[in-house]
Amino acid sequence: MTRRFAITDVAPAVNSGSYPAKAVVGEHVPVTATVWREGHEAVAADVVWRHEDADGTATTVPMALTDHGLDRWEATVVPDREGMWLYHLEAWGDPWATWLHGIRAKTAAGLPAHRLAADLETGARLLERLAAESGAPQTPLLAAARLRRRDLPLARRLGPALGDEIADLTRRHPLRDLLTPGPVHRIWADRPRALHGAWYELFPRSTGGTDANGAPVHGTFATAAADLPRIADMGFDVVYLPPVHPIGRTHRKGPNNALRAGPNDVGSPWAVGSAAGGHDAVHPELGTLDDFDAFVDTARGLGLEIAIDLAFQCSPDHPWVSSHPEWFTTRPDGTIAYAENPPKAYEDIFPLNFDNDPDGLWAELLRIVLFWADHGVRIFRVDNPHTKPLAFWDFLIWQVKETHPDVLFLAEAFTRPAVLQGLAKAGFTQSYTYFTWRTAKQELTDYARELAEGAGFLRPNLFVNTPDILQTGLQHGGPAMFALRAALAATLSPTWGLYSGYELYEHRPVRQGSEEYLDSEKYQLRPRDFGAAERQGRSLAPWITRLNDIRRAHPALQQLRGIRFLDVDNDALLAYAKTDPASKDTVLCVVSLNPHRPEGGTVHDALMAFAPARHARLTLRDEISGDVAEWSDAHPVTLDPRLATAQIWAVVNHD
Repeated sequence: MTRRFAITDVAPAVNSGSYPAKAVVGEHVPVTATVWREGHEAVAADVVWRHEDADGTATTVPMALTDHGLDRWEATVVPDREGMWLYHLEAWGDPWATWLHGIRAKTAAGLPAHRLAADLETGARLLERLAAESGAPQTPLLAAARLRRRDLPLARRLGPALGDEIADLTRRHPLRDLLTPGPVHRIWADRPRALHGAWYELFPRSTGGTDANGAPVHGTFATAAADLPRIADMGFDVVYLPPVHPIGRTHRKGPNNALRAGPNDVGSPWAVGSAAGGHDAVHPELGTLDDFDAFVDTARGLGLEIAIDLAFQCSPDHPWVSSHPEWFTTRPDGTIAYAENPPKAYEDIFPLNFDNDPDGLWAELLRIVLFWADHGVRIFRVDNPHTKPLAFWDFLIWQVKETHPDVLFLAEAFTRPAVLQGLAKAGFTQSYTYFTWRTAKQELTDYARELAEGAGFLRPNLFVNTPDILQTGLQHGGPAMFALRAALAATLSPTWGLYSGYELYEHRPVRQGSEEYLDSEKYQLRPRDFGAAERQGRSLAPWITRLNDIRRAHPALQQLRGIRFLDVDNDALLAYAKTDPASKDTVLCVVSLNPHRPEGGTVHDALMAFAPARHARLTLRDEISGDVAEWSDAHPVTLDPRLATAQIWAVVNHD
């Protein structure tokens, strides 16, 4: 077949189609491309779109020309179920549009009927073709006959051909010449939780409270379940647990990562494995597998999902160390290599070697994931995926999705951009990002745009803190810094998260210049009295709850694409808007970046962005205070960190 049309720059397409792009069920996914041909004949294009299990049945979605000068075309597709979707573009010549353009130009120039005889006959023949191809012959045949009526004035001869009935028929049954198909691309559609949700990281072992002497008591799945209503009440969707497996004794770390642990020190849960079992067992002090199942059921009853950590590494006591020594790296002295990130050393952890026995090891790790999926886990947060081969993740993720398409994977990969993005392309559902270290106005703006542009393959999960990351600003910015960072994360991204203790403003580093917490929960129990803190007004929980309530009420905040930044004449204020293409819901956010003093400025061009018609009005409702205001194209704003670090406005009228 001769390819008469160029179809290039197709999106979404990841690495020219090497990997599937990403979407979720119900998401409005823009498909764009550059389409052109030689000459001046009219060009048209469609997206042909189907689920891979659709037995060949496809939907054709017409594309619209969005930039004539750049030959850019766009359409929107909406997956209605999970799984792999296939699409390709079809470009074709539109002889009817070509004829319409020509005849209108010539009649507008005043050419008489006798000069248009050939054009009128061409139109009549196209209408006869339309009659044959559309299955609705009467209207086009009558219009063709009228074009041939030399006894009528030109305007009456043209009337039916230029009328609404023919226009509607050609939209539904376009005439296609030189049909040129493009290559097939893939989009994997996840369930909606893959795109939007609020995560809360919880250590179950810290939920046991204290004894009569004030000493921490090791928590269990039962005590953790008792804490779930508090988390659900704050509006979270996902509760993420660090590894719940048995913890090794050999080289167990003490408080603050001390090299020696006392007899009662609990050790790091990332040192997986002991005589009690490995990755398919639970730590005995947390309970049993039945207790874990009950915990998952309790969460589900509260509208929460449980995510668990996939830490593919072992303590020296893990059963695999003796049963499969080939799955580790042996040093020249015969000992097994422990984990290192110089100058840090993790003597309590043995990394896995993915090359010695890939068939055996890879199959076992796949079994582990499916084991937990059978216990109701549908979300996995993956520890350090950038230290494992990309080919392994490509194998594991897609093998799991063969039988469990609803399973989601979050990549904890604070690493180089190429590696982070490569993991996302290979199939990770979500990714941790560099948001924690983006603090200034311009870098936040640039990074949010970068994330939105990568929506076809990388979905960000903006965690404001983790057990390993206490960003410097949180150490010194006070409660207002905690509030503004939460507002940024919750509104810039459809998915955000926090690690327990954030709502209590925990901010003490282990040492000056470190981003690690003092008395890190990674190495010791950290019971917290959330209720007392809230009663005493020392909790961010009410603000977090309000943010999550607003997110649930507004589809605009459940989207990644289409963020727009507005000009505000103060570098300490960030203004941006998000719109949901389905509901047209629009939210405008103004966030202060200064936790120490009030900041004021003027937001420009909001009216132009949302209500471009002349004499239009833009009415917004403050989703925090409930106030309603009419905005102009130069609207003043002031944020006082003692009162509020952010304003979130819903567009209620823009006519």
